[in-house]
Amino acid sequence: MAPDSFNSFPLRNARVHEVFGPSAFGFAAIVAAQMAGDFMWVREAWRGDILHPVGLATICGPEKLLAAQTANQTDSLAVAEEALKDGALSLVVIEITRPLDLREGRRLQLAAKAGNTVGLCLIPEGMGSNAAETRWRATPVFDAEREGSTLMRWEIIKNKSGTVGAWDVRWDRENRRLHVVSPPVQRAGSQDMAG
Repeated sequence: MAPDSFNSFPLRNARVHEVFGPSAFGFAAIVAAQMAGDFMWVREAWRGDILHPVGLATICGPEKLLAAQTANQTDSLAVAEEALKDGALSLVVIEITRPLDLREGRRLQLAAKAGNTVGLCLIPEGMGSNAAETRWRATPVFDAEREGSTLMRWEIIKNKSGTVGAWDVRWDRENRRLHVVSPPVQRAGSQDMAG
């Protein structure tokens, strides 16, 4: 799609959105970088990996992050709901490990609306909630032109207030900006890789 049709980002305020895919953490970090205030990242403590704030430094300032670890998803949802309702944070990221039922999803939406806060659930593929405002798939895209590229493909596959589409995006580390880029095309004279 053309860059000017990328109208679903930044994420709609006072709503809860979802993202999945191998680049979901990068998507969440870029959403946090686009926000003016601090953000909370809620995850269950039993997970083997650790959220390291310094790892976000190339995208957003680690000093903006408030990390919360909980015993289970029920506790994660309670912490996220209170943080969304409070309105002191600009974003609340919640790592989801089991499907949300409609009641849980609706409670998060009501809390986001009450606090005028953006919520973002990182979900495993296929675990989306009917209550989500938007659902995104974020995947890396190989870019032979640039070593260490941050090129990603963001696809919006559910959108309650607009259309769906797909965009190739690149995070500009130096200027801390998101760029929508044209998809790579085969150059004249290059061999067809499929043949």
